[in-house]
Formats: sequence, structure tokens, C-alpha cells
Amino acid sequence: MTLLFAATTAGCLLVLATIAVRTDSHSRTNDLDNAVSHRADGLARTLYYDAGGTLRLDSLQEDELARSAEVLGVLQALPNAGPQVRYAYSSQAALPDPAELETIWQEVQHDQETTLVTTTAANGRQYHWAAAPVWDNDRIGATVLVGADPAHSQADHTRLIQCLALGCATLVLAAAAVGHLLTGRSMRPALQGLEQQEQFLAEAAHELRTPLATLRLVVENGSASPHRAPAALDEAVRLIDRLGRLVTGLLARARVEAGTQELELTPLRLDQLVEQTVEELPDPAGVTVTTEAVIVEGDPELLAQAVRNLVENALRHGAGTPVEVSVAAGRVAVRDHGPGVPPEDRTRVFERRVTGAASTGTGTGLAIVRWVAELHGGTARLSQAPGGGTLAELLLPELLLPERKGG
Repeated sequence: MTLLFAATTAGCLLVLATIAVRTDSHSRTNDLDNAVSHRADGLARTLYYDAGGTLRLDSLQEDELARSAEVLGVLQALPNAGPQVRYAYSSQAALPDPAELETIWQEVQHDQETTLVTTTAANGRQYHWAAAPVWDNDRIGATVLVGADPAHSQADHTRLIQCLALGCATLVLAAAAVGHLLTGRSMRPALQGLEQQEQFLAEAAHELRTPLATLRLVVENGSASPHRAPAALDEAVRLIDRLGRLVTGLLARARVEAGTQELELTPLRLDQLVEQTVEELPDPAGVTVTTEAVIVEGDPELLAQAVRNLVENALRHGAGTPVEVSVAAGRVAVRDHGPGVPPEDRTRVFERRVTGAASTGTGTGLAIVRWVAELHGGTARLSQAPGGGTLAELLLPELLLPERKGG
């Protein structure tokens, strides 16, 4: 995108610069033509033939046009001879050679008006000439030549080209830098959206993997043992209900992250939500729950997902030790008696796609916990439990119970 932006800008600037260069060149040529033509016409009108047929050049000595000319010459055709130089300023070497003079004379005789030509002088320099006729009654008896060196104008034209080239290069670089910033800003939301989508898919797979594996195990055990089929069927139904709630929660989360749905917070009993979530675990036997009545505002599916991740993480990394869950004053605490999480990993494990050491890996579960906590105006943290193990906490703003108000 940056290269395309810069290339488009460069193309536009190249077209504009080309038009400017051609316009300047044409304008300078016209200005030079007008300058020598006006000077030659003015000087031709000051020359005249007297009664004896002699060309009078006295006015050239005092005329400002003559004194300010770069090169000036007067050609006169003598009887039975070609044109001869009658006057030269500043030197005759600056005038064209005799062959070129003959050509200029013939063109003036043919056109019978001021003629413009460009020739190389005898000194090797190129001049732009205007040849104006001087009339002797009904014939052209002489020609005034006024020359100008186009090198000065060409030098200015070259400087203009250099300035345009430098300016265009600077503008292209500036356009590339601005294009890089603009395209970066425009592409960043799309890239963030793709990254969020990948993260959501990874976390959805993490959430669904455990109940699906348990459901498969239950179905296989029920098929292998007919006398256990009713219990297996009940367990399968429970797991299917759990999967339905998981899918609903994940869909709600995806819509909230995409901005297509606002989070709807409703007052709920956090203690009851935690108890129900623990009961729905595949093996809640190793989990003890201690609760107090706590009311918070939140999304039940997302909060249940966060609590489930905390407890399952404690069961997975507690090395088979009991897990203790407590609810009090807007705080859900989950403690295991495992090896614990190193201090340097206690913040990092809440990042997405982070897995700790072999004994402390968390996958994406704790990242979901932190996201849910922040979405509800709370936070999540890990610490070392007294006596060993890990203490994971989900902290949420609490709504006071009616009996607590005023106290």
C-alpha cells in the first residue's frame, strides 16, 4: 500500500513537472523571440535612406536599443553584389558566417517581414536572431540583425528542472511516509480483527475440548457397559447442556469483542453461580466450596466461564491436591495445594496464548478470566497461597445486599 501510494504520487508529480517544464521552455522561447523581434523592428524604423540613396546609420550611435543589444548587425545589399556587413556590435565575430548571412538575407527578401532564425556565430556560440527589413522605397535595401544568447535563459530553465526534480523527490518521500502512516492506521483495525478472531478460535477450542472429551468418554463407557447406560445417558445430557451454555457464552463474547453487541449486566447471586458452576464440573469431588451471599452485576454465562476456567486450571495444575473455592465480598478465590506458579509468571500467565513451564502451563484459560474480569470492571490475579500452592482470585464490584445498606 505504501509503494502504491508513493508510485501514484510520483506519477502525478511527474505529469505536473513535465507540463511545467514544457510550459517554461515554451514561455522562455517566446520571450526571447519577442525581445529580439521588438528590438530589431524598433532599430529598423530608425534607419533610413537619404535623398542620395545612402543608408544612414547615425541613429545607432545614440539609440538605447542599439546600445543594450547583445549582438547587433546591419546588412546592406550593394549593386551587383551580395549582402555586406555595414555595422557590427559588439564584434563582427559574433555575427553568423557569410553563408548564414546570405541565407538570412534571402529569407527576409522572401518573407518581407521580420524573420527569426537560430544559427551558430563565427565565434562558435549559438545565437537567436531576429532580422528586420529596412525599406528603400519599394524594395528591401538593408536588414537589421539583433541576436541574443539563449544560454542564459537555458541556465535558468535547467535550474528550474533541478528544483522540480528535488522538490518532486522530496514530495514522493513525504508521500511515502504519510502513506505508510495512513495505511498502517487503516490496516491496523483489520489486523487486530484477524488477531482477535484467531484468539477467539483458540480459546473456544480450549473451552470446548474438555467437555467434548468427557462426553465421548461417557458415551463409550455407556456403550461398553449396558447396565451403566442410564447413568451415562444422564451424564451425557448434563454435558450437552454445559456445551450449549459454553457455545452461548462464546458467541456472546465474540459479539462483544466485535462491537456488534453491548454487554448486558444484570444483578445476580455470585455465590449461587459459583456453586452451580462447580456442580457442573466433570469431577467436582475434589472441590470444596465455601460461600457467602454476594450480589454483583454481570453476564452469567461469561462469569460462569471465568469461574470454570479458574477451577479447572487449579484441578489441572494442583497435582491432584484438593481445590478450595470461596466466595465473599465480590471475590472468588480458588486455591490449590500444588507446586505453585513462579513469581515471574504470575502476571504473564494472564496474557493470551501464553503457556508457562511444564508444571504451570495455563493455555488460554486464565487469559479469558482476565478478559471477563476487566469487562465487568474488576481484575484477576495470582499469588502464593499461605502454606504453599496457588491462590487465584477473581475480583468484581459488589452490590450491597439490602440488609447491608446503611451499615
